[in-house]
Amino acid sequence: MTLEIRRYRWSDLDTILALHRICLAEVGLMPGDGVYYDDDFPRIQEIYVACGGDFLVGEVDARVVAMGGLKPVDTCTAEICRLRVHPEHQRRGFGAAMLHALEQRAAELGFERLRGDTTLNQGAALALYERRGWRELSRQRVGDLTVVYGEKRLIPPAVIEL
Repeated sequence: MTLEIRRYRWSDLDTILALHRICLAEVGLMPGDGVYYDDDFPRIQEIYVACGGDFLVGEVDARVVAMGGLKPVDTCTAEICRLRVHPEHQRRGFGAAMLHALEQRAAELGFERLRGDTTLNQGAALALYERRGWRELSRQRVGDLTVVYGEKRLIPPAVIEL
């Protein structure tokens, strides 16, 4: 199975919203828990793309099974949001592929660092960020959850002079 990564299209909206909810439920989370929300989904173009970020989806056999967004924080920093892989497709490197694609895209867009968060009960996500060179910045208790905030400095894409 190969993961094909492409940019988000409006026709993906219902699929990625369902993917988001399935992935949260798999780890015992839900929108409205004080950490996770889903009101940005109908406004992906506005919140992620139009302001200088991006939103990517990953497909296997023309079915969306992964996603992730880049939301600009300021001119130097973007936030990784909505990094999700359908539970039936986890443990195949798709999360790593999506995170790598988002990191590359952020560097192409001129960002110098990325930030993101996950929760302590999402061990696979914590391990993925650690493997990809992210460093923990802080932790915060939100309701029953401990949110872990992280950051990664990006290497600018190589400039080839002719």
